[in-house]
Amino acid sequence: MSASQPETAADPGPGGILGIAIGHWQTTILQTAMADDLFTRLSGTSAAVPELADRLGYRLPGARAFLLALVSLGLLDAERGELRNSPTAERYLVRGKPQFIGGYLEFCARELNPAWSGLAAALRTGEPQNPAARNGNPYDTLYQDESATEAFLDSMDMFNTPIALRLDSLDWSRYQTVVDVGGARGNLAHHLVVGNPHLTATVFDLPALEPAFSRHMARLGDAGAISFLGGDFFTDPLPAADAVVFGHILHNWDEPQRMKLLQNAYQAVRAGGAVIVYDPMVNGDHPPLNAVLAGLSMLVWSAGGHEYSVEECHGWLAKAGFRPETVGAADAPDDVVVIGHKDH
Repeated sequence: MSASQPETAADPGPGGILGIAIGHWQTTILQTAMADDLFTRLSGTSAAVPELADRLGYRLPGARAFLLALVSLGLLDAERGELRNSPTAERYLVRGKPQFIGGYLEFCARELNPAWSGLAAALRTGEPQNPAARNGNPYDTLYQDESATEAFLDSMDMFNTPIALRLDSLDWSRYQTVVDVGGARGNLAHHLVVGNPHLTATVFDLPALEPAFSRHMARLGDAGAISFLGGDFFTDPLPAADAVVFGHILHNWDEPQRMKLLQNAYQAVRAGGAVIVYDPMVNGDHPPLNAVLAGLSMLVWSAGGHEYSVEECHGWLAKAGFRPETVGAADAPDDVVVIGHKDH
């Protein structure tokens, strides 16, 4: 069959495979545009290809192919020879917009993508391909760079804002205090307190993040219902509370470390309280692709990290002394929420 013949159900052709193969090219196009602030410069305006190329310092004809690739990717719209941001790019790729995801894209470029280049080695050895993880905690090195820290925190807030809205729908009337373990600059804690004004929250994270927490709370106008406590959750006791949250935490570590964290939580949670766990868990033979990719990201970037199933999570919670309960569907397309109740 020639390459020009149409794909059929009997012979689907190589198009799907080739689409995967050139995925790196598309990533490079997006990362290049972001590095040059293309979408921010174009925000609210339109420009012809030569004009936009001149703004960016690009040379034709390569600039034309590059900009038209962004049109094909759905990131730019073209009409009558003028280019403008697509609605998606205007919403998510313009610096300063509330839903800007550039921090996550920068984190991918600086941290995750280089580690992914060692996937084959990680599969054979089980060892992380992130040098910082080989030497201990990858977050220690990450938080030494202010720009990298801000990009990472932006990405974490992007991920935890939707889950915060889901957690807000839980019955918080039985709890008065909550600790967000590894809660960074307090974005999730802020959402919980705003939705449940009777709550007081503590963010427990590495001391290096306290300045970022203070700045973020000042921007959000926190009235003092959220505090920060610096510490290492493997060596320091967790503060006592009615509820303890582990959001995108357990998947960073191996099983013995997960058990240690849950056992520490059991000591911290008051009787009648709970631990709340959320991660993109991998369940069944056909889990969502994002959950599998998250697991592989943990494999290459962290020491011992990987995704896990709801069943495994229930087992660890029960072993630590909690009564586990899954909130919503176990095959959710994003994060799965599991609660461990401390009945006594």
